[in-house]
Amino acid sequence: MKVIDKIQEKVASDKVVFSFEFFPPKTEDGVENLFERMDRMVAHNPAFCDITWGAGGSTADLTLDIANRMQNTICVETMMHLTCTNMPVEKIDHALQTIKSNGIQNVLALRGDPPHGQDKFVQIQGGFACALDLVKHIRSAYGDYFGITVAGYPEGHPDTIGPDGVASNESYQSDLLYLKKKVDAGADLIITQLFYDTDMFLKFVNDCRQIGITCPIVPGIMPINNYKGFLRMTGFCKTKIPAEITAALEPIKDNEEAVKAYGIHLGAEMCKKILAHGIKTLHLYTLNMEKSALAILLNLGLIEESKISRSLPWRPPTNVFRVKEDVRPIFWANRPKSYLSRTVGWDQYPRGRWGDSRNPSYGALSDHQFMRPRSRDKKLHEEWAVPLKSVEDIYEKFKNYCLGKLRSSPWSELDGLQPETKIINEQLGKINVKGFLTINSQPAVNGERSDSSSVGWGGPGGYVYQKAYLEFFCAPEKLTALVDKSKALPFITFMAVNKEGNWKANVNQTDVNAVTWGVFPAKEIIQPTVVDPASFKVWKDEAFEIWSRSWASLYPEGDSSRKLLEEVQSSYYLVSLVDNDYINGDLFAVFADL
Repeated sequence: MKVIDKIQEKVASDKVVFSFEFFPPKTEDGVENLFERMDRMVAHNPAFCDITWGAGGSTADLTLDIANRMQNTICVETMMHLTCTNMPVEKIDHALQTIKSNGIQNVLALRGDPPHGQDKFVQIQGGFACALDLVKHIRSAYGDYFGITVAGYPEGHPDTIGPDGVASNESYQSDLLYLKKKVDAGADLIITQLFYDTDMFLKFVNDCRQIGITCPIVPGIMPINNYKGFLRMTGFCKTKIPAEITAALEPIKDNEEAVKAYGIHLGAEMCKKILAHGIKTLHLYTLNMEKSALAILLNLGLIEESKISRSLPWRPPTNVFRVKEDVRPIFWANRPKSYLSRTVGWDQYPRGRWGDSRNPSYGALSDHQFMRPRSRDKKLHEEWAVPLKSVEDIYEKFKNYCLGKLRSSPWSELDGLQPETKIINEQLGKINVKGFLTINSQPAVNGERSDSSSVGWGGPGGYVYQKAYLEFFCAPEKLTALVDKSKALPFITFMAVNKEGNWKANVNQTDVNAVTWGVFPAKEIIQPTVVDPASFKVWKDEAFEIWSRSWASLYPEGDSSRKLLEEVQSSYYLVSLVDNDYINGDLFAVFADL
């Protein structure tokens, strides 16, 4: 979706829109850390995030890769910077065609800084001289597909700012007229350079309106995180520093925590003044750090630390090709990135109803599904790579995870337990001790308000429902006892399969069971998660593979703990259990006396 459309939609309903900017880190570890941080920040529902191109196009390939992962793995509306520096038109088109094929619709068109080691921008042969040329090219070559954003400079472009730190009135007016040319050529949004003089920004907005620029102008807010970095950035951008800010920072410049606290206070006060003047958009230059940016939003009341609103139980995709998708099998609930990677090639994505899942072909398992960020890998080693003398030691690990004593699980990409799991974690702990090793679950919900902090989704004004669901591994004899007991419980449906594919179930192969749904004003019923036999058979390969690829592999070859895990993997069943009585049912009663 185009960012301009999201902004106009939210502003029309009197909502404040905020967004974050990131830059490509220099190391692989830095990139993985950025994605973990980005994942946490995106949970607060920014309208979009953008990623910079890098000085002189130095990070072009990395930027393209990060933009793709942002859009299609993190699932945030992504805007990619694109500059003219060292970029012949062929490279520009390669970048644009790449992001278009990845379902990205937003570009920030910039001239770019001079190449490293040079003082002035120089147009290369076959390239563009300025952002205006780039905007014209994008509109000419790609029509209306892309939303195009351009930069605005409240103090004038840095090239026009003289030794006294001020652009002449003539230069400032010329810069405004150039900005209007960029908008007239097809740009539909302006994001400003950082500033610390809020009055100067408000004057800039008014000046733009006076010459006929009508598109949204988004203020770029850069929190002050440390004193030296602040001086370096404002010096590079030739940004005016008001005297009162200098006076406030001077006594605390060597106290990093005090500087950061002041930066949060200043950022929040700047934003309050901007919002008070009717501007409903804020763009935060994060410098790849989360705490200051989120603290400003907390101070403004735009986010709540303990309450993350969800439009669906899982994070909706932003890729233009699958943006209407609103139904998924529940099995990948704790591995959403894996699900995205295994369904990336589908021609159509389910909307409204799951339909016939035998038609789409899930992607084959690959190393990609089992790759982990180093920080998560380290946590798994710490928490799960301990000596295992018996299956009871395995039971204990699963129990401790369900009770919140462990933060990681080989079967989850997420950090710790989800809020709804905590509703039933004591019951989960008890059945894990019995050898029913749970990897996915949800409690029964009968008409809970949709803004509930634990089970809510879909926004305020609706009601949500869930059937109790459990997914676990267990030994064959325990499965036999469970099946026998469930015969007396007509509301219980189950599917079970082992690594070899031996199948047991009391449902038909084509029975699709909606286990989560919501009722909202002026909408049809939404049913975002289902239990589907065909998808369960696909998921079981991944679920069993995790025993060896993500847990047993933490031990050396021939280690007794590794052998024990491989024995469990080869002999246990994976079971999906649903209590279809979401009003009076008690799914855990099935496990009594087993």
